[in-house]
Amino acid sequence: MTELVFITGASSGIGQALALRYYRDGARLALVARRTAEVERWAAEQQLDPTRFQVYGADVADLDAMAATGRDCIARQGLPDVVIANAGISIGMDTAYFDDLDVMRRTFATNNVGLAATFHPFVAAMNERGSGTLVGVASVAAIRGLPGHGAYSASKAAVVAYCESLRGECRPFGVRVVTLLPGYIDTPLTRGNRYSMPFLMPVDDFADQAVRAIRAQVSYRVIPWQMGVLAKVLRLLPNWLYDRALAGRGRKKRATE
Repeated sequence: MTELVFITGASSGIGQALALRYYRDGARLALVARRTAEVERWAAEQQLDPTRFQVYGADVADLDAMAATGRDCIARQGLPDVVIANAGISIGMDTAYFDDLDVMRRTFATNNVGLAATFHPFVAAMNERGSGTLVGVASVAAIRGLPGHGAYSASKAAVVAYCESLRGECRPFGVRVVTLLPGYIDTPLTRGNRYSMPFLMPVDDFADQAVRAIRAQVSYRVIPWQMGVLAKVLRLLPNWLYDRALAGRGRKKRATE
């Protein structure tokens, strides 16, 4: 049976690039997004074979909807071989503003609870089958907190810890968990940033490297590698030096800016 890949956040950016990369390798696709019309339009533009993909409309933060989507996917297409929890949001926040506390709540609902909800419908069945790969998309922002990124950095650090826990739970059953940490990737999510983005990477190049890492079943991979080296250096800096290095750095835009 042809490989089946389930991808959330498939309406743009990394999600679409991963979908196209897998499709070109012959995989079947289960594509999840809130904006299903965007996915359908993109699929038509790319001339994807309608027999090789299904589009499911769901918000990953809606637990009931994601459980139903997982059941629907299994009924229509079978149990996926790879599940990529890619959907995520990135909004700047300032704790001094009461409304920004809701930004943090929504960020965790999507980036963390939504990630677990993406995996949930498939974990038991994959464990029973004895194979499968669960992929959590974190971020290099998980490694050290960035000004204005409180919600995003914290949520992505939680993705890393959650996937590490899940990896230990699933490994005895033959199910692998891969954690990907993108650096700065050229997508709609990053184009609004008002600060320098070292080692900015085209999204198609990211998808190529990400698929190779998933197939190699590495447990943890920062892409591009240069950003991984920089992140390790930043992690080793003492707090006083890290704080000085970030002094004056532009903050992530708040939702109301």
